[in-house]
Amino acid sequence: MYAIVEIAGQQFKVAKDQKVFVNRLAGEEGDKVSFDKVLLSGDGDNITLGAPAINGALVDAKITRHVKGDKVIVFKKKRRKGYRVKNGHRQSLTEISIVGITLPGGKKSSSEKSETKKEDSSDLNNNTVAELREMAKEKGVEGYSSMKKAELIAALS
Repeated sequence: MYAIVEIAGQQFKVAKDQKVFVNRLAGEEGDKVSFDKVLLSGDGDNITLGAPAINGALVDAKITRHVKGDKVIVFKKKRRKGYRVKNGHRQSLTEISIVGITLPGGKKSSSEKSETKKEDSSDLNNNTVAELREMAKEKGVEGYSSMKKAELIAALS
């Protein structure tokens, strides 16, 4: 079982007992943290997709240690001007180990509603702009002549 979770603005694919390096988190070593922004989870062929996140899903983790990343050298130079600047940077990281993934419920990726919406939008994507404008004219959409293809598809959906 795996999950795609958003931690500190970045998305990670995690599984149980996996160790992950993330940007520095508040907390001491040994503290337990949980992340509720689970975007997707999968268990074999069973995939649960959130819109945008799965309601009630949690990823529990334990802070293992705080470390600093490798040094990154930033070197700036302007040729023939005598301008050279060298800076270094080490990112502060936190190593976490995933304790467990809990999924009380969510939207299945094979729901009928999402399939019909996908089919409708894919049918509209296959049409040309002229055909989409004709459909918008028949439907009574105002300002269709200056709309781009994406705007026409959104107006017709």
